[in-house]
Amino acid sequence: MATSEYVRKTNTADQPATGFPARRRSRAGVVGPQMVTSLLMMMNDAFAILLAFGSALILRSAIADKGSQFTAVFHSLTSAPVNLIYLVWFILAYALVARRYGLYSPVPLSTGAHEVRLTVQACLNAGLLLCGGLYMTNNFMISRGLVLLLILSAIITLSISRVVWRLARYRQFERGLETRNVVILGTNHLSYALGQHIAKDYRLGYKLRGFLISPGCISSLEVPEHQVLGGVDRIRQLTRLHFIDEIVIAEPCAIEQAIRLVEEARDLEIDIRSISGYYGELTANAPLEYLGVFPVVSLHRRDPRTIALFLKRVVDIVLSLLALTAVFPLMAAIALLIRLDSKGPIFFVSERIGKRGRVFPCFKFRTMVKNAEQLKQNIAAMNERDNILFKVSNDPRITRIGRFLRKYSLDELPQFFNVLRGEMSIVGPRPPIASEVEKYELEHFRRLEVLPGLTGLWQIQARQDASFAKYIALDTAYVENWSFWLDLKILLRTAEVVVRGTGT
Repeated sequence: MATSEYVRKTNTADQPATGFPARRRSRAGVVGPQMVTSLLMMMNDAFAILLAFGSALILRSAIADKGSQFTAVFHSLTSAPVNLIYLVWFILAYALVARRYGLYSPVPLSTGAHEVRLTVQACLNAGLLLCGGLYMTNNFMISRGLVLLLILSAIITLSISRVVWRLARYRQFERGLETRNVVILGTNHLSYALGQHIAKDYRLGYKLRGFLISPGCISSLEVPEHQVLGGVDRIRQLTRLHFIDEIVIAEPCAIEQAIRLVEEARDLEIDIRSISGYYGELTANAPLEYLGVFPVVSLHRRDPRTIALFLKRVVDIVLSLLALTAVFPLMAAIALLIRLDSKGPIFFVSERIGKRGRVFPCFKFRTMVKNAEQLKQNIAAMNERDNILFKVSNDPRITRIGRFLRKYSLDELPQFFNVLRGEMSIVGPRPPIASEVEKYELEHFRRLEVLPGLTGLWQIQARQDASFAKYIALDTAYVENWSFWLDLKILLRTAEVVVRGTGT
């Protein structure tokens, strides 16, 4: 169940639009998977070009030298660094042109044929830039026939790679993964048609969250009332509740209102596009794009930190693999002790709310008796935390081995599997349970904008603090000030906390 579904059970949607000051946010990892996907697409294209280069070498040797000189040709090209520079230049030129054509957009282009056409066009442009580089440097050592074979081979390998990648993305979108949450500004017939188009075609990579009433156009209500989220004055609250990635203007409003909306979107770090032809003054130099069959132009695009987010994911994978390899004997011993200590399963699997409200199974070693959840009501009066959190120092439900595991945080070792699966990160806010999220106030949803983590600011600074406000404040501070180096500092502090055994 998504977070927005929890919100419908509460009264948060009725809160006033005021009281939330505009603050510049980094929104750590809000678009992390999507931007990491874009970087992986670039790497995939680079690999396809390298494969094309190898194919070109083989073809040239087979055609010109009947295969007898292949080793010599390969050695001459790879042994001279200056020759490899031209290959790198071709890869970079293609990446730059492809990015300009929108081939690395988190959401696929309108059709597969259009994407392949742009891929061929980008490859030809990169080939021209390669030939220009050879001409400008007066390099006559590299065979022009090899250059031609490289370009032709690259067109084939890149086109095949794009088709395979697109089909894989479609399967992800069908499962609801890496999709973008969109709201439509407007309630007229065009707005409704655009919404229907987005909702019915999962291959676009969007999830329609609803419609916003355009200022001065409240009489043109042609969409179902239950899909109307409110006016643009509530955009800040709606962005938090529904984790909005993009607003599409389908009903024109005054240009002053559009400018204010762009300024708000810049602060909230969401994208703004409009139906082509609405704001010629603002989109004079913007390229024409397509949202399905609807022509649109961009008014604002956020500037995500692709490299930092990619490094964060790489570190998560590497550290998780190293940790699981290193502690596997310890985990086996813990599993045996749990089995001998009390009846029940070795692992405790609970449904937790992750990034953007996605529910995932969170793995832990069992530290309580088998019927711990049923006994929770009996000790509710012993709760030492305020508001939503629940914690009892001398919890009678905890087993003997469980108390030791909690003291040194060993019960959370299985969550490295969650990190490998992409459901969690090494560093981030702890994942809440559904009953906690149902009680969240509007500002609390900020902590769900990122992947939950094994450790975070709260674990190293206020683990024994009973205040829910402090818990939320530290998680929000992490979201707003995230950087790769902040994660590194938290990891170093976490090691100190674990060694001192301050867990309960």
